[in-house]
Amino acid sequence: MIMKFCSDCGTAVTLKIPPGDSLPRYVCDNCGMIHYQNPRMVVGCIAEWEDRILLCRRAIEPRYGLWTVPAGYMENGETTQAGAIRETLEEANARVEIGTLYALYNIPHINQVYLLFRARLLDLDFEAGAETLEARLCAEHEIPWDELAFATVRNTLRHYYSDRRDGEYRFHMGTIEPVRKS
Repeated sequence: MIMKFCSDCGTAVTLKIPPGDSLPRYVCDNCGMIHYQNPRMVVGCIAEWEDRILLCRRAIEPRYGLWTVPAGYMENGETTQAGAIRETLEEANARVEIGTLYALYNIPHINQVYLLFRARLLDLDFEAGAETLEARLCAEHEIPWDELAFATVRNTLRHYYSDRRDGEYRFHMGTIEPVRKS
């Protein structure tokens, strides 16, 4: 993200390597404030009910109209688990009990880290939230694979169903690289 002005004093900032650092940062030449920009954390869950999982069809960009698991940006002051619970409630009005961390994906080209948990859906009283066109439970054969919004979700669900067939859920970690245009 490009920064032009200091959020502390309003003076223009300069991109440079501050003393004692090794990476360029936006630095205010007036007040000396160093503005660190770090990856955004995306948290969410695979909300399970029997042999089905909860999917949400996005009502916002990016990837409007495509399907995903409930997930979104973590807020300051919350844990990863609390963020996954909040996002599931916001996107599908669904209540979950968070289980184990299931997948971690680095997406360095867009400064994101995805953390997806397995979770147990507490009841069937759910509906689309403000950022969702539709929320529904899907068995594996009902997953709209060609309409999934994000590579992180596609990879995670492939691992999830493979692990389910194997009878053992393992932790998965990977990196999503940018799509090369030819």
